[in-house]
Amino acid sequence: MDGFTSLAVLFGAAGVELGFPLADPIVGLGSTVASVAVLRDAAREVLARLMDAVDPALVEHAESVLRATPGVEGVGAVRVRWIGHQLHAECEIEVDDTQSVVDGHRIAEESQHRLIHEVPRLSSVIVHADPVPQPGTDHHELSRHHISALSHRAAASTPSRS
Repeated sequence: MDGFTSLAVLFGAAGVELGFPLADPIVGLGSTVASVAVLRDAAREVLARLMDAVDPALVEHAESVLRATPGVEGVGAVRVRWIGHQLHAECEIEVDDTQSVVDGHRIAEESQHRLIHEVPRLSSVIVHADPVPQPGTDHHELSRHHISALSHRAAASTPSRS
């Protein structure tokens, strides 16, 4: 951007020197428009980062890495966010419920290892392993009502858009 602006200033000065006095204000206006466009794009990027926005393709890539990990039977929520210039992920995977805790942990550890190697700028990952849900079982029954209560409170505190 700086190189083009400097070149435009030279063209503006040359235009004025050759008898075209409007060259300078036209170049100035063009430089201003270009600067505002760059500022708009930069502000959009910074605001997106402040709001923890990440490219949806990045989340899809992380999900595909998890699905390809041996022992992962299913993938639940995958949350990726920026912390400074690095990415942090929180992931839920499902493993066979007949495996030992050690085997489930090994699968979660392998998932974490693969993600760090395959997702650019990912520096930390938390992987939560759940047993594959079976009919009539709820492996989160002890905390489910807390999560439901929190989501109801959040919905109640959000102003309606009527």
